[in-house]
Amino acid sequence: MRQSRKIFLGPVAIGGGAPVSIQSMTNTSTADVAATLAQINELAALGCEIIRCTAPDMAAAEALADIVKASPIPVVADIHFDGNLALASLESGVHGIRINPGNLDKSSLQKIAELAGEKNAVIRVGANSGSVRKSRLDELTAKGMDAGQAMAEVLCLSALEQCNLLEQYGFKNIKVSLKASDVPVCVMAYEKFASMTDYPLHLGVTEAGTPARGIVKSAVGLGALLLRGIGDTVRVSLTAPPAAEIGAALRILESCGLRKAEPEIVSCPTCGRTGYDLVGITEKVEAFVAGLKAAGKRIAMKKIAVMGCAVNGPGEARDADIGIAGAKNGGVVLFRHGRTTGAFGTEEGLQKLEEEILRCTK
Repeated sequence: MRQSRKIFLGPVAIGGGAPVSIQSMTNTSTADVAATLAQINELAALGCEIIRCTAPDMAAAEALADIVKASPIPVVADIHFDGNLALASLESGVHGIRINPGNLDKSSLQKIAELAGEKNAVIRVGANSGSVRKSRLDELTAKGMDAGQAMAEVLCLSALEQCNLLEQYGFKNIKVSLKASDVPVCVMAYEKFASMTDYPLHLGVTEAGTPARGIVKSAVGLGALLLRGIGDTVRVSLTAPPAAEIGAALRILESCGLRKAEPEIVSCPTCGRTGYDLVGITEKVEAFVAGLKAAGKRIAMKKIAVMGCAVNGPGEARDADIGIAGAKNGGVVLFRHGRTTGAFGTEEGLQKLEEEILRCTK
């Protein structure tokens, strides 16, 4: 287990053994305070713990002051190239900024580091495979490294140089991301950088794509690192509404044993024995549970099972607090901890299952 240094982004601890936090980014115009806050509140209800907002102009940077005051979670300003926007965002009270120090002149960087230090803000240093110098890659491949190894090496060197620039100005409240859309490269870069430093790491596979592909790429990349104890905060970057990123991140952390599902929902694959709408019922159960959790409810169950038939039902899922399984007549049976409690038609069985869940909900 990697031991990174602990920093605080507002009230959220990052690194040093703190729980891995979930981030996303708004896709509203930051200058539209009402729309941006509405989306932040939606994402926070789903489990987002840190939110990033773009600051492409001064109107957005200044609007962040109102957003920060009303946001239920810490706000990070996303800055590219313009140091004045970083300074304005810090004056607006953001809890952190995301910059690429290599894209800023030294005078601007020093002012940013000094102001961020005064404000106790976090600076996220972001190295990206799309912005590294080709000459460096060519040097390493000429020495015999393959393209993937060379990219991982250059990402690490680039991030380390940028961190050193900030450290020169006395700033240490740093977290780092090393982004690549190639999963093996991404994993190699994070593993190497983790072995070199104790900076907290923001994990993400950049440009992962639509949910169909992006969730798989993110699960493979982030999962490989998280299971090795590498990573302090995550974003699942998807070509989708931000809400989809939160659900995916939660499921990845749950699958890695870093979050309790509360409850975990398990379901079996379809086969010729399945005599009812297993897929449809499972989706309804997931939506029902998600709705309760989004409303701030706590379900005092560890596991809910939706099973296809008696073969995989009460027996295989006997550890479930409550479950439903297909019956021979096209209906379903309800069971608790492996013991059948009743047989019903499909819709009535679903209703009974929901009632049992509600009895354990506070």
